[in-house]
Amino acid sequence: MTTHEIPGPPFRLWSTEHEPVLTVSDGDVVEFTVQDASGGVYDDAQTGANPPALDFDRVYPLAGPVVVEGAESGDVVSLEPLEFTTGDWAWTASIPGLGLLPDDFDDAYLYRWDIQNQSSVAFHDVATIPLRPFLGVMAVTPDVAEPTPVMPPGYFGGNMDCRDLVVGSTLYLPVQLPGARLAFGDPHGAQGDGEVCVSAMELGSMQGAVRVRLHKDRVIPGPQFETTGPLRAGIEDAGHHATMGVAPDLMKAAQDAVRAMIDLLGREYRLEPRDAYLLCSVVVDLKISEVVDAPNWVVTAYLPKSVMNRR
Repeated sequence: MTTHEIPGPPFRLWSTEHEPVLTVSDGDVVEFTVQDASGGVYDDAQTGANPPALDFDRVYPLAGPVVVEGAESGDVVSLEPLEFTTGDWAWTASIPGLGLLPDDFDDAYLYRWDIQNQSSVAFHDVATIPLRPFLGVMAVTPDVAEPTPVMPPGYFGGNMDCRDLVVGSTLYLPVQLPGARLAFGDPHGAQGDGEVCVSAMELGSMQGAVRVRLHKDRVIPGPQFETTGPLRAGIEDAGHHATMGVAPDLMKAAQDAVRAMIDLLGREYRLEPRDAYLLCSVVVDLKISEVVDAPNWVVTAYLPKSVMNRR
């Protein structure tokens, strides 16, 4: 096993034309430092309304591409996070036109997190969020004819924003191109399933190390992953507040569940709606509770009581 460090500078669009910056072998470890998804736009932003506008020429800086020696289209590459270390700050923002509830929150609003240790971080005086750092983007490069934005995920992985791809998990990706051409980015400190306001706890920077394995005898249709134990041991032990959305459309059901959770957070914890929306994105999990009784489906939003400081 050899350890390699991914050199810069980052790239920002999926393309088969990017020059690889590193070649690794089966079993090697890659180390990297990655910047937040805004590309530094929010480095100096403080909590409040009217943060700087996103510069879409700077978003989603990625480390790579990294060639995996011997990887061919149809093979599988696995990525095993070994270490993620956060920087000292992060942001979460509601951005006009984006997220699950764009019609409810049409003004930009940002919360700046002060990360003083690697275990938890405060949200106002209402909640204490355990840190569970992960990468929003881990991917093989898709076989695309034209440069393609990073934001939509795909069968190649990419911007999946899966909160359970933490240290101890293993992600499996189907190789699209010779060499696989791995990429890493979009560091998160914590996130609820759904990332409903379109941002998680977006870390200003993160250092990471990932072990790479090549599987020549395995075929999968899209991303898969394994975990080594409970998804959030300790966080969920105190129970949940849960709100449900019931509608003939899963998106509408998800919206109704989150709106009800925002109302609950305002009523029970005196949070302003815009802060409740951001908190939902960082720690509330959306789950499909029922999808077999047409014409209505059920989506439930789960808030772990353990993160809340008072009631």
